[in-house]
Amino acid sequence: MTTAAHSPRVGVGVLGLGAMGLPMAGHLLSAHGTLHLTGRRPERAADLVSAGATWHQTPRELAAASDAVLVMLPDLPELEAVLGGEDGLLAGTGELLVMVGSTVSPTGLRELADRLAAETDGRVRVIDSPVSGGEDGAKAGTLSIMLGGPDDDVATAASILRACGRPVHLGPLGAGEVAKACNQMIVSSTILALGEASVLAERSGIDLAVLWDLLGGGYAGSNLLESRREKLVSGDDSPSGVAKYMVKDLTFAADVASATGTNPVLLPTLRAAFDELVDAGLGDRDIAVTRRFVADR
Repeated sequence: MTTAAHSPRVGVGVLGLGAMGLPMAGHLLSAHGTLHLTGRRPERAADLVSAGATWHQTPRELAAASDAVLVMLPDLPELEAVLGGEDGLLAGTGELLVMVGSTVSPTGLRELADRLAAETDGRVRVIDSPVSGGEDGAKAGTLSIMLGGPDDDVATAASILRACGRPVHLGPLGAGEVAKACNQMIVSSTILALGEASVLAERSGIDLAVLWDLLGGGYAGSNLLESRREKLVSGDDSPSGVAKYMVKDLTFAADVASATGTNPVLLPTLRAAFDELVDAGLGDRDIAVTRRFVADR
């Protein structure tokens, strides 16, 4: 973990204290010694405030106290909602680096960055910094952090976010979101295959615990299998990483495919499968719900 001595001397803020944002904020506070927070539920920040973080009532107050803000909100519409107005981020800032840690549209992110730069005469700059590793990685500080943007801003973001995992600069603005779309294609296809294989094996009389212990040591092994093994075996799909967000993420992947002239084979099937899963009322369950989804079809 990065220590405060190796961190940039900037005011760091976090907006969005959900399943990913809250543990990331904890690592940032440990690394930087101070941290500025806001969100919809102040009670979620109670332990961080007790440990030295500062709670702000509005995004405007957060921006006024911060040089760089990590945004961990579901999508761009939620970010747009906290930007404008008399209490928005834009009302409380001079210079501000906005690090978008959410999975969003690369095209939409670039459009937002251009608009904010024009509206603020370049005072507000945007980079993308989506993460992979789930709640387990967020808690452990081992996330893969995919950065896109100008070199100087990305260097600042990397020095801040190193407390949360491994930041890597992948290219210009939007490159991180493209990488996350690729990541989600792999995750969605893997969890769908794991769920389907679990049903096939169980209905063939195979003990799933024995099966996944065996296959986990071969080419079928993965971090995803390791993290979801118990859920696949037990059928417990209580939420950790909810399945419905895959629909959004795979839509962004399809946008990238269209923009790059790519005619994908697997992606349309994945989108159709997760659309069907959400339509079946399973979208708020953990992604391991693919086992139940296949069993019920």
